[in-house]
Amino acid sequence: MTRLLGMPTEVLVEEMKRLGEPKYRAGQVAQWLYLGVPFEEMSNLPAALRQKLREHFSEGYAKTLDCAISQDGTKKYLFALADGLTVESVYMPRDYGTSVCISTQVGCACGCVFCASCRDGLERNLDSGEMLAQVIAMNADNREKADHIVLMGMGEPLQNYEQVEMFIRLANSEAGLNIGRRSISLSTCGIPEGMDRLAASGLGVTLSVSLHAPTQAQRERVMPVAKLYDIREVMDAARRYFDRTGRRIIIEYAMIDGFNDSDEDAAQLKRLLAGLNCHVNLIPLNDTGMLRPTPKGRVYAFCEKLEQLGLSATVRRSVGGDIDGACGQLRQRHKGGGSC
Repeated sequence: MTRLLGMPTEVLVEEMKRLGEPKYRAGQVAQWLYLGVPFEEMSNLPAALRQKLREHFSEGYAKTLDCAISQDGTKKYLFALADGLTVESVYMPRDYGTSVCISTQVGCACGCVFCASCRDGLERNLDSGEMLAQVIAMNADNREKADHIVLMGMGEPLQNYEQVEMFIRLANSEAGLNIGRRSISLSTCGIPEGMDRLAASGLGVTLSVSLHAPTQAQRERVMPVAKLYDIREVMDAARRYFDRTGRRIIIEYAMIDGFNDSDEDAAQLKRLLAGLNCHVNLIPLNDTGMLRPTPKGRVYAFCEKLEQLGLSATVRRSVGGDIDGACGQLRQRHKGGGSC
């Protein structure tokens, strides 16, 4: 059955026409869809139209299979899609507003060794409606509208480019979620052609590059996708993104004990990032049982070293550690893979 959520306005207008309805009904239906309301409760629609909608369409909402709640207020959701496949999303309340982190694919093909999302490989891409459904479900469950959206859950967004771009446009639209583009962040393992395409799109969202190592050799050890794209190519694409959009690049750097956390690693990172307008976001690694996190004291010492070298850097607040907060962990548990 055709899902309405995620349909561009012009397509929804045509669907209303096919039902014999005036085109303004499309706007009314869309308003309810972005609130997560079922057809039967769309109160300003005639009963006959509500019945026709139920006969011909589904809303396209996600079903919540599980929600783990952390002591810090973070909520980790496991959603079921229409075909029974599952994805994870995270709700993160902050003093400055609420952020939600969503998935763009079911699974992931990038193979990062510290990420549980990759354990079963890539099953399929999500469409824009399935991405919207994650945000809408979290908004409805928490009875508030998210202020920021982060595409940093399961999957590599730039390997599902068309649907991700459509999602961003719908999320940004006044008729959609009405989230400002500067409040939308996209995280990539570093797909240069996708980064260039995003730069040319005019969207101007925040671009985060998952770097996690200062050299090509180190990066290949923990990120198999790095074998396809040299680290210099990735950095060149990041510079082009800044030049085109004027948006500072966020460098994500997961701290791995004895691997990328020495003073020499800091010096190499400084050389790699020379001339790039960026901020380094140091990530205390969630313990997935595959790699040892850098001890907390060393994480802060590394941050201080980067600042001494002239780089802008902070340590990201770690959330959800008590609820299997890392990408893919909750999904693996439900699939019988045990706790990560």
